[in-house]
Amino acid sequence: MTKGPAILTYKLWFPPGDDADHEGLIAIGGDLGTERLLMAYKRGIFPWFDGSIPLWWCPDPRFVLFPTELKISKSMHQVIRKQLFECTCNRAFEAVIENCKTTYRPGQQGTWISESVKTAYTQLHEMGYARSYEAWHNNELAGGLYGVKMGNIFFGESMFSHESNASKTAFTWAVDQLKKEGVVLIDCQVYTQHLESLGAHFISRKSFLEVLEREID
Repeated sequence: MTKGPAILTYKLWFPPGDDADHEGLIAIGGDLGTERLLMAYKRGIFPWFDGSIPLWWCPDPRFVLFPTELKISKSMHQVIRKQLFECTCNRAFEAVIENCKTTYRPGQQGTWISESVKTAYTQLHEMGYARSYEAWHNNELAGGLYGVKMGNIFFGESMFSHESNASKTAFTWAVDQLKKEGVVLIDCQVYTQHLESLGAHFISRKSFLEVLEREID
């Protein structure tokens, strides 16, 4: 039974996931300190907002990708075989998050990635939790994504692309690398047709939280 969002203050806590409202909003307020962010991710909660007050979400169902279920189309296989892009990890974290912030997306007004968000995730990157994956073309950053890795879970945050198939290439390469590291689930948070085409699908919040409890030490 949903109870609606809690109001966070200085106290470092979050309500249980089942307290989220029908849209998945579980809490309002608090800060973007690294301790709170790590606590949130461990509990299956993520920040997403376009104002000055943080909004925290734990939707049901949850959109995820299991690395073993990644789908690569024939056309994407051709792109990979042609080696049009060079893929790297953590070569340009701040550039990736800045591009995710500024890249125009049709039908989307503005971005939730404010300077405070950028600062918070850069701090997580320096602590070894947040990471970026890049796709380069002719030594120029053509696409990429960033997210947070905890235990055997990767929480995807945002991606961008300046060239056709650049972000898909970075993503498929990232999934392969994460799978080799033992990652069993990639949290995509909310539905996109782009990620669905790559094999992402919905699971219940209960199932999602059970995986987190098992796979995050």
